[in-house]
Amino acid sequence: MSGAVDLSALKQPAAAAGDVPGDHAVTEANFEDRVLRRSTQVPVVVALYSQRSPGSIELVKLLEQLVGRSGGDWDLATVEAEANMRIAQAFGVQGIPTVVAVAAGQPLADFTGNQPEEQVTQWIAAVVDAVRGKLPGVGAETAAAEPEAPEDPRFVAAEEALERGEFDNAVAAYEAILAAEPNNAEAKAALRQVQFLSRVQDLDPAAVAKSDADPADLDAAIAAADLEMFNQEPEAAFDRLVAQVKRTAGDDRTKARTHLLELFELFDPAEPIVVAARRKLAAALY
Repeated sequence: MSGAVDLSALKQPAAAAGDVPGDHAVTEANFEDRVLRRSTQVPVVVALYSQRSPGSIELVKLLEQLVGRSGGDWDLATVEAEANMRIAQAFGVQGIPTVVAVAAGQPLADFTGNQPEEQVTQWIAAVVDAVRGKLPGVGAETAAAEPEAPEDPRFVAAEEALERGEFDNAVAAYEAILAAEPNNAEAKAALRQVQFLSRVQDLDPAAVAKSDADPADLDAAIAAADLEMFNQEPEAAFDRLVAQVKRTAGDDRTKARTHLLELFELFDPAEPIVVAARRKLAAALY
């Protein structure tokens, strides 16, 4: 049935033909909200049944049990077909019961007739798997219920030292983590950030103006680049040091390049501003 029926006509609700008992009961009046809109979050299993069909009522009861322990990955809409003929016609129902999975407003899969619990469970699991990663509500409740990993006390101690302005202690804490775990990426990144923050605490607020007044002063340029970085002007900082790489040679060029690379390490390597600055550096070197 996937894609074979048009549910858009049901976006204009008809007058309800009488309420159907149950928390998941859906009529023509609320079909748009309970099925079409809801299916943009999770798949909605629409069960069309008849009060005159005991077998179809048993299937509805089974589905109500299953959705109750589903974890929120899918929802259920039970429709009394004879009281809601437009819904039955929209789905092209040929027999009772008919069960249709709707996702993003479109039929995805269906079956007709009673099925044993195991097969119904497998069918629903296949529906959920088919839309996982495509609908925002699938897996959301499970993810929210997962307990957070306990905080690493070593990182907590380092962060608390940083909050107190104890940069040397924070650096020592991160270095201790790296001594035990040399490949700990989180500690490496945090250490670079703390070392930078420690370095800029004593910078002259006029560092940028001093560097602009004497572009040939490499140390002034490095201090100005640090201040620009601290002031969240990374492109200006990068451009200033690239200019130093262009104009210097020997040890001075190495010093300017090394400092620029240290500033790059404060960012994700894939950041566009870093990628662009690396291109400028390469051009300046070669």
